[in-house]
Amino acid sequence: MDDLMTVVDWSRWQFALTAIYHWLFVPLTLGLSLIVAVMETIYLRTKSEKWLAATKFWMTLFGINFAIGVATGLILEFEFGTNWSNYSWFVGDIFGAPLAIEGLLAFFMEATFVAVMFFGWGKVSPRFHLASTWLTCIGASISALWILVANAWMQYPVGMEFDPAQMRNVMDNFWALFSGIAVNKFFHATLSGWALAGIFVIGVSSWMLLRNRNRDFAIRSIKVGGWIGLIGLLLTMYTGDGSAVEVSKHQPMKLAAMEGLYNGSHRQGIVGIGMINPDKKWNDDQEDMKWAIEIPGGLSYLARRDFNAFVPGVADIIEGRDFTADGQPVNTVSYAERIARGKMAHEALRSYDKARAANNPAAMDSAKAELKKNYEYFGYGYFDSVDEAIPPIAMTFYSFHIMVALGGYFLLLYVVVLFGVYYKQWFEKARWLQWIALISVPVMWVCSEAGWVVAEVGRQPWTVQDLLPTRAAISEISSASVITTFWMFAAVFTILLIAEVSIMTRQIGKGSKRNLEIDNAH
Repeated sequence: MDDLMTVVDWSRWQFALTAIYHWLFVPLTLGLSLIVAVMETIYLRTKSEKWLAATKFWMTLFGINFAIGVATGLILEFEFGTNWSNYSWFVGDIFGAPLAIEGLLAFFMEATFVAVMFFGWGKVSPRFHLASTWLTCIGASISALWILVANAWMQYPVGMEFDPAQMRNVMDNFWALFSGIAVNKFFHATLSGWALAGIFVIGVSSWMLLRNRNRDFAIRSIKVGGWIGLIGLLLTMYTGDGSAVEVSKHQPMKLAAMEGLYNGSHRQGIVGIGMINPDKKWNDDQEDMKWAIEIPGGLSYLARRDFNAFVPGVADIIEGRDFTADGQPVNTVSYAERIARGKMAHEALRSYDKARAANNPAAMDSAKAELKKNYEYFGYGYFDSVDEAIPPIAMTFYSFHIMVALGGYFLLLYVVVLFGVYYKQWFEKARWLQWIALISVPVMWVCSEAGWVVAEVGRQPWTVQDLLPTRAAISEISSASVITTFWMFAAVFTILLIAEVSIMTRQIGKGSKRNLEIDNAH
């Protein structure tokens, strides 16, 4: 068992490592592709070589980032087969479909038009080149769509039925994959890329202003990046609100972890800032928080659109307590019962397999009916204690509040920067604000990564919510091989990241020394 848990833990760390590195590149790709497309559109309309120079400058940075992102993304998908083969078998028919579409449609679309985008200058008409740039941008978003649909299905598994004869799930409704969780996740993640790229453009442009290089170019770039980033951030906040509603419906334990909430109440407040009690257990009488500043009724409204609604905490969910909108108690399925019914589903599956081997149709039908009755709690059958089904509260709570706090900070920064570039050239004179904008670039990635920590750590211990825990999803491999490949990937990804940052900074430095403001800036 110890070796099994070592394999599980190291496989999780390996996948987390790959996903974190991959997500360093994805949002910048999504946002920069749009910024480049907008700049090229302005160039085509104005015929100003200044906008052509801006397009090519930011396009180069996009290309560097795009290449590294593809490399890490391919490794991420291979890990499903190497480290998580039981998962791939159990849900491969459903999970594999959006990934296949992403590879066949979106990836080839990106690869085709990105080539025209970079090498088609002067070889194709300006309009066709602009179309290629926009199609590259759209292709990147379509690629993100299918990946995020697959991820959302792991959070809320729908559109499938378990086939005991194959011992796996098979898809029976493809369109069910586009659930409310999937739609909100797609827009939330994609639009956050706009916000991140906007800060990146503002930060790089601020560096040019600090070095007194290409000042007009920097201001033009800040205006485009600022508006796209601000719109992206506002829409990210809106879709984040929608995501919270979906989480409250389908993953209430994750919502409780996000707020460090153990015992729910009516008119439940939302924590603005606070420190959770590290010694708190779900079934003791200690306070949930060491200290906190709350917005009264905030979580009730966020989750259920009613300031007086009851929001269950960890203890309520485990014990099966909830209340209707008018305050009437509702008995939900407790975690102890879920574990019991999950074990009944496992036993029914074993009975089906024995009856099938004995060619006993009546026994097969009986076992299949019992399995179907309890299948929604199949994953709980792997647990021996309700404590095993609780996600890491502290990591989820702090990641969520870091993301929210930084989102508010960046909203303020966008407003101040855009005001500064339009009001009497104030931003150009405010070197302190330029420094803040520059320093904020890596901080934006902290905000972005924190969001993914909330999404993935908050749904632990599941690979597929309620159906397949991580311990049952791994491959039959040795812990030594997982540990070895973890450190190999850590070294390779770190080298790739250092290489990308080095190439990007060198390219920014070289580009800033060129005159990007004259009318023959080819």
